[in-house]
Amino acid sequence: MEFTLSQKEEILNLYDKMRVTDVRDGMDWMGFHHYGTMSEKMRPLWPTKAMGFAKTSRYIPYDRPVPQGAVGDKYTEWSNWFYKEVCVYPWMDEAQKYDMFVIDQSNLSVGLMGSMNSLMPLVLKGAIGYVIDGGIRDTDEVIDEQIPVWSKKRIQPMDQARIQYENHNCKINCDGVCVNPGDLVVADGDGVIVVPSDVIYDVAKYAAQEMNNDKPARKWLYLRRGLDFDGSVDVQLSPEMIDKYDKQFGYTDK
Repeated sequence: MEFTLSQKEEILNLYDKMRVTDVRDGMDWMGFHHYGTMSEKMRPLWPTKAMGFAKTSRYIPYDRPVPQGAVGDKYTEWSNWFYKEVCVYPWMDEAQKYDMFVIDQSNLSVGLMGSMNSLMPLVLKGAIGYVIDGGIRDTDEVIDEQIPVWSKKRIQPMDQARIQYENHNCKINCDGVCVNPGDLVVADGDGVIVVPSDVIYDVAKYAAQEMNNDKPARKWLYLRRGLDFDGSVDVQLSPEMIDKYDKQFGYTDK
């Protein structure tokens, strides 16, 4: 399913305050108990949250040897050919605002993305970030650049003779989850969840229901704990609600 720019912005506003756990609850309410959540191996490079619409691509292992004698300058020549003909990035040229790049990298320990190429579509096209079934390199710089990345590995090797482009804008397997172009991807410190495009609004309804059940009670706990309020408890807490929770949970100010 394709959304217009204004529809994407409407959806992102609906999900703006939601945690991955809220979205997981909304998926459960719609019957998707065993779908959408990537494994605990898919981790953020740094503490952040991001969401966007899946721009999918698939890469597979390279199945040819490096040409005999391709070292030094000859390797440079062969490497230039490799990036022009074998390991290409057509999806980057097609990037749009609010894209979340979801890459089926065949779980390879290869740095398809690094600090240079991962930054370009965010700066030039308004894309959001990356979910990579495989590795990413230059991670110290990627963190300094504050690029939202979830991946399974931090690695060193380049692409040459290790990985090749297969397809993009297609249905892919990313860490055991089937991801279609246009699906909503929500990611934070608890990992990554994918919401199929045709149930985005239904999931939002029930995710919001659970989130809004949680926030007032947590704000009351913040109050009684003496914690500073933050964006995760941005709800009104009336004196009547405070009294209600005091009685419900048996709180006494002693």
